[in-house]
Formats: sequence, structure tokens, C-alpha cells
Amino acid sequence: MKKYVAYGIGAALVDTEIKVKDAELAQMNIEKGLMTLVDEQRRRELLAHLEGHLVKASHASGGSAGNSMIATAQFGGPTFMSCKVARDSDGDIYIADLEAAGVDHCLRDNRSEGTTGKCLVLITPDAERSMNTFLGISETLSIEQLDAAAIAAAEYVYIEGYLVTSPTGLEAAVRTREIAEAAGVKTALSFSDPGMVAHFRDGMARIIGQRLDLIFCNEDEALGWANSDDIDVAVAKLKEIARTFVITRGGDGALTFDGHSLAVIPPHKVEAVDTNGAGDMFAGAFLYAISRGEDFPTAGRFASLSAGKIVANYGPRLPAADYRALRSEFFGD
Repeated sequence: MKKYVAYGIGAALVDTEIKVKDAELAQMNIEKGLMTLVDEQRRRELLAHLEGHLVKASHASGGSAGNSMIATAQFGGPTFMSCKVARDSDGDIYIADLEAAGVDHCLRDNRSEGTTGKCLVLITPDAERSMNTFLGISETLSIEQLDAAAIAAAEYVYIEGYLVTSPTGLEAAVRTREIAEAAGVKTALSFSDPGMVAHFRDGMARIIGQRLDLIFCNEDEALGWANSDDIDVAVAKLKEIARTFVITRGGDGALTFDGHSLAVIPPHKVEAVDTNGAGDMFAGAFLYAISRGEDFPTAGRFASLSAGKIVANYGPRLPAADYRALRSEFFGD
């Protein structure tokens, strides 16, 4: 048994969630449903426009891989997170959230001057989230933040696709895969966002290398990778770059491929209010379930249930007790 279920690497962000109307997204020239990188000036412009709105989740740690590693750990599967935060109050918040969830990390005595990354998450009435990310110090995440011993002690490395936007982040992602392969550790990647597949395909291919063990993506990302609007074509293309994969399909559930057969996972029907963090929760719950020895269809059903709980609430994660309750409800332990 390895020390960690998963070793995650990705951007450390502190989220602020704000409810808006679709017309306001248009006024602010924000592309709905995607992650857009913004600089400090653009972030200030958005905050000025949004002043007076009801903030639903302020100062909650976020970031895709971080959310997934916290979810896996909260379910009972130990994880490790490589990321970068500054010596500021948001960095303190991020570290405190990791440690409260029981996630080991590389941040002890490893913080610099600067600004911890932030993400404005704008939630429209249809529960869609549109993210505006100021990476801050996360833009300089590099191979210096890697912990080869922790990688070797994990069942999987879990790489956040957003890292393709940063030259040093991309190198860190590629090096993480290489260290994992050399140590016999399984490799997993989240495509993270349709824009990452569309605009950073070469970088994504470098992270993938010859072939990964597991890819997490949503349907738009899968179709984007395949350059097709046919899900069967997308499935075939994913089989070329990953031994196993999961395609989430929102309200239509998910597809899992375990290397032998494709399984259709039914959706967990809920009244959605906020889709922020749903994919991250799905991945975290899925990793936890397969670490227990569950098969892919079972892991997919547990992940679907868990993601459904996230979209029925505001914010990218649940109270700690809810993870234990979900595990008990599904697995009976």
C-alpha cells in the first residue's frame, strides 16, 4: 500500500464566488462557462463592476487539482499537493485549508514574496460557472516545487491541465509525469477546460507523452481533442493517448473506460445551483474509489453522486462531515 492515493500538481487559487446575470457577463465581455486568465488590472476592473453583489463563497481555497486532492483526502485517501503560494494572507488561507483536509504539501518553508493566485467565479442562474483567474505566484510554479519522494510514494500523479498556460508550469507537469513513469507510478491528467485543449494542444501533448494511465475530461474537452462532434470518435481518440479515461457529461452522467469496456454512468439528478468544482469533485471521488479496489463503473457512480452534491450547493467543496456521510451512504462504511 502506497503512502498516498494521489500526488497532485496545479495552481493554488483562492476563490471568490459571485452571482451574476448572463447580461452582466456580456457587459464585462466574459466568455461564459470557460476559464479566462486575467492580469491584475483586468481583475480590478471586474471587481469594480461587481461591487455590491452578494458574495457566496469568499476566501475559499480553490484550484482544480487542489480541490480534487482535498476531496480524495476527505473521503479517506491520503494525498499530497505540489503548488505555490506567496507569503501573504491568502497563502495562509490556502495552506490552512490543505492541512485541515489532511493533505500533505510542499509549502513548508517554501514561500516567496508576491501575490497568491485568485479566481473570480461568476455564477449565472443556470448554475454555470465562468472563471476569471489571476495566477499570481502560481504562474511561476516550477520543477522546484516537485517532491520526487512523494511522487514515488503515490499510486497516481494527478496533473492539472491548466499548467499548460505557464512555461514553467508546463515543464513541471512534464517532469512530474517523467518522474512518475520512472518510479512505476500511474499517471493521470485532467484536461481542465475546453480552452486548454483548443489553444494549448501542443503543450497538452507534451504532458501526455507516449500514453497516460488515466485521463479525466468533460464532453466538450473530449470532442475538442478529437476535433469532432461525434462522441464515438472522441472515445476512439482518447484510447490512443490513455489506457483508461472518464468523460463527464453534466446532466447526462458520464462514460468510463477501464481499458476493456466502456460503461455509461447515470447522472445523479439534483437541482443545480453552482457547477464550480463539480469536475474536481468527480475526479477526487473517483480516485478515492479506485484506490479502494472498486471497478470503474462503481467508482463512476460514486463520483457522480459526489459531484451532484457539489452542484446542489455553492462553493467547490462540502463540509468535512458530508464527505464521511457520502462515503457511508454509498459504500456502507
